[in-house]
Amino acid sequence: MDNKDLELYNRRKQTVYEFICDDDYPPMKFKEMCTFLQVPGDERQTFLDILNDLTEEGLIIRSAKGRYQKVGEGTYKGTFIGNQRGFGFVRVEGMKEDFFVPEKNTMGAFHGDTVLIRAEDRPKGMKQEASVIKVLERGLKKVVGVYQKNKNFGFVIPDNLKIDGDIFISKANSMGAMAGHKVVAEIISYGDKVKSPEGKIIEILGHINDPESDVLSVVRALDIPVDFSDEVMDSLSQIPDFVSASEMAGRTDLRHLQTVTIDGEDAKDLDDAITLYEADGMYKLGVHIADVTHYVKENSPLDKEALNRGTSCYLVDRVIPMLPHKLSNGICSLNEGQDRLALSCLMDIDQKGHIVGHKICETVINVDRRMSYTSVSAIVEDHDPGETRKYEELVPMFEMMLHVSDLLRANRRKRGSIDFDFDESKIKIDSDGKVVSIGVYERRRSNEIIEDFMLAANETIAEDYFWQDIPFEYRVHETPDADRVEQLALLISNFGMYFKASKENIHPKEFQKLLDRIKGEPYENLVSRMALRTMKQAKYSTECTGHFGLSCKYYCHFTSPIRRYPDLQIHRIIKENIHGRLDSRRIEHYSMILDRVADDNSRKERRAEEAERDVEKLKKVEYMSAHIGEVYDGFVSGVTNRGMFVELPNTVEGFVNVADMRDDYYYFSQEDYAMIGEDTGKQYAIGDPIQIKVKNTDKMTKSIDFSIVYKGEDTFVKGKRKHSHRK
Repeated sequence: MDNKDLELYNRRKQTVYEFICDDDYPPMKFKEMCTFLQVPGDERQTFLDILNDLTEEGLIIRSAKGRYQKVGEGTYKGTFIGNQRGFGFVRVEGMKEDFFVPEKNTMGAFHGDTVLIRAEDRPKGMKQEASVIKVLERGLKKVVGVYQKNKNFGFVIPDNLKIDGDIFISKANSMGAMAGHKVVAEIISYGDKVKSPEGKIIEILGHINDPESDVLSVVRALDIPVDFSDEVMDSLSQIPDFVSASEMAGRTDLRHLQTVTIDGEDAKDLDDAITLYEADGMYKLGVHIADVTHYVKENSPLDKEALNRGTSCYLVDRVIPMLPHKLSNGICSLNEGQDRLALSCLMDIDQKGHIVGHKICETVINVDRRMSYTSVSAIVEDHDPGETRKYEELVPMFEMMLHVSDLLRANRRKRGSIDFDFDESKIKIDSDGKVVSIGVYERRRSNEIIEDFMLAANETIAEDYFWQDIPFEYRVHETPDADRVEQLALLISNFGMYFKASKENIHPKEFQKLLDRIKGEPYENLVSRMALRTMKQAKYSTECTGHFGLSCKYYCHFTSPIRRYPDLQIHRIIKENIHGRLDSRRIEHYSMILDRVADDNSRKERRAEEAERDVEKLKKVEYMSAHIGEVYDGFVSGVTNRGMFVELPNTVEGFVNVADMRDDYYYFSQEDYAMIGEDTGKQYAIGDPIQIKVKNTDKMTKSIDFSIVYKGEDTFVKGKRKHSHRK
């Protein structure tokens, strides 16, 4: 369907919707509507498509008798969030609170389904309830879990604890799976009040105890594509291995400039390079990004697959790339000593760190050295003689980078940008996929240099295109909800701190002040995470509404087109604009597709993040399974009425059940946000040091159980948190 046909279709759709919503409209069946509206025979299929679209979008409903009618007041479209106990919740976009759906009112909805609900009367002081009146679209088509075999049939016990009940598998549909196998089952029936859901095994991932099957289970459960189709792989034959002279024609040649990439030692998809020198009293900062859209053309098999994936997924033991390796590690990667095509943001920065001018252009670059964060930090922070000699010709540029980074960072800080600095996990695995060690990932000044330069380019590009009033994809971050900020204020009051914010005025500077106050404290990591959880999730949008966390008006993602589709998308717009091809037809095209693309990019980003979190949890459970009975020092990182969470020096978090706190009867105090002993008055609050023993681990629930070590018990302390290394 081309743009004109789509426009006509949407106009007709709006007309039909208005007709059904008219107060005088009596609910009709399809044939009745065709007769009433005098729909020609050759257009009846299109008319039915319109009715189906309106129904799927939750704008109208089709009764059990086949009559179409408008959605009544108090009826909403949302996503069903299941629970293994049978009840569920429905999340409606734009509403702060989820609807509670009792088990009797779920109408067989599965976790992830798009449903239509009717809000019920709300008893005072109770959660808003609703009933599912229609399942609009099934969210889950496949289930990953452990196969339980009986004589003539079996069941798949889902890994996803939000799925209520097991999936029945007939012998004919078992694919020969054995008990304990991790499998992928396609749902062939969602069941009813009498019958269980039924499935068909389509893939056996391995045994439950195989480390490889754990990771594959997460990937399959989230439906993350791994292999590229034959069509995509065949299209790679048109991708060159080297940049030709004809491809360089008309580009700004920057190969004479001293150019470096700075990445982790293991990185292979190098999509950003830096140049920096001083001229005319200005710092000339060049952020050069791989020109991926030169090779990935709109609507090509490569482009469609990149959009489908949305982002590369970085798991503990592997990377699932957005683009095939020939691009991500080859012609698009800014490899040392190779001519590469780039899209560059060339910025003029004054002596106070203000960006006073810029140019966005297509360039040719050639990277002099592929640097690592470790080496650059050794030079600019540690002044290591060996590294300094090794990269002697680049040292002045690295020192200038540090200075310019300081200027940019200071200006961001002045306006209120929030810089979260908490421990991230560094998980090492062996060749068999088993965890060797878990520790803290060291974030050094070299990481911050690159971060500062990327932020500068992203802000500069976003502001430029905002004022050009061209359809664009921005990265936005909304102000946190006032009630969540109030909860944070209550939590940090346990540490003797207060938070200056009101419902009408929440400024990022207050978060910045909080992070400054906790710098170097034993509870720094915990409070930083609490503050982060208060924030809303950043997302992609065609509306430039600003970025709360960075305290800036304009922001986008421009710097990683090898691994993020939003970056690739705006590169395409920028390049068309540079070449003067962004005429009214193309502007209309982008106006029509960008909202959908931005929403899809946001969903795919959340999917990748969920996979990364789940795999990290699995690997931590696997690692701690080998340390049951060992004793560690840690800190209380969370408190609930069921017990408390404890974080260890290696970033592993486990749970102490209140039933295992045997020296007293403990209750949860909401006011103090602490577990308090009824007889002794002893308190466990967030940030308190505690000694624990590893009690148990569970791969199914991805959980680790701890028990408290009491005085007098014979212990060997495995780990202590040291604070001397912290900034």
